[in-house]
Amino acid sequence: MEGTKDPSHFLDVEKQAHHLARPGFRIAELTINPTQKVPWHFHSNIQDTFYVLEGQIRLFLRDPKEEMRLAPGETYSVRPRRPHLAVPPGRVQPAPQIESRWRTAATVGS
Repeated sequence: MEGTKDPSHFLDVEKQAHHLARPGFRIAELTINPTQKVPWHFHSNIQDTFYVLEGQIRLFLRDPKEEMRLAPGETYSVRPRRPHLAVPPGRVQPAPQIESRWRTAATVGS
């Protein structure tokens, strides 16, 4: 798996908005429906921080293998070079058909 600087070109998301961008920092808001996902990827020098606004999101991580479930108001940070996948809860198991909306704050690691 290779790292990517800007994965937005391969994201299958309902909506994507960028709220703030400056060197070394960016806030993006993503909305995905139950059939969509953010595929496996990692960032070479970026820490991804997920903050859930509405719905729920499931994060699957490698190195080490881990699964996180986040609800509105919850956050989770993924260190640089750690592979991760983001899906709404209905993508992997039966769940209410709701959209998930969250923000990620990406910061360049040292």
